[in-house]
Amino acid sequence: MRHKKKGRKLGRRVGNRRALLRNLACQLIIHKKIKTTDPKAKELRSFIEPLITLAKKDSLHARRLVTKKIPKKNVVRILFKEIAPLFSDRPGGYTRITKLGLRDNDRAPVSIIEFVESVEGLEKQDSEVIKIEK
Repeated sequence: MRHKKKGRKLGRRVGNRRALLRNLACQLIIHKKIKTTDPKAKELRSFIEPLITLAKKDSLHARRLVTKKIPKKNVVRILFKEIAPLFSDRPGGYTRITKLGLRDNDRAPVSIIEFVESVEGLEKQDSEVIKIEK
C-alpha cells in the first residue's frame, strides 16, 4: 500500500532524483522560466515553493536551510536578493505551470514552469511603455 508515500519517483533512484530536483531548481532560479516534462514540473513546484517561503524570512537560519537543499552559493544569493522580495506580500503559489502539449519524439507531455511575479512584472512594464508611447 502507498500510505504516507508522497512525491513522484520520476523513474530514478533517490540520489538521482534529488540531484535532478536541485538542478531544475537552480535553473529555474537563474533563468526564471524552464521547459520540462509535466511530472518534473509538478514535482519541482513542491520542491521550490517551500524554499521561496524560507527565503522571504531572510535570516541566517533560513539561508542555511535553503543551502542544505541547494548547495550553490550564487543561486542561493539570487533567490534571497532577487526572487524573495518579489513575493514578500504573497502567501504562496509562487510558480505557474503552463502545459505546451506533447513532445514530438517520445510524446511526453511538456510544460513551462515559471515564477508568477516576474511574468506579471514584465506585463506591467509593457503596459507602462504603451501608455508612455500614446
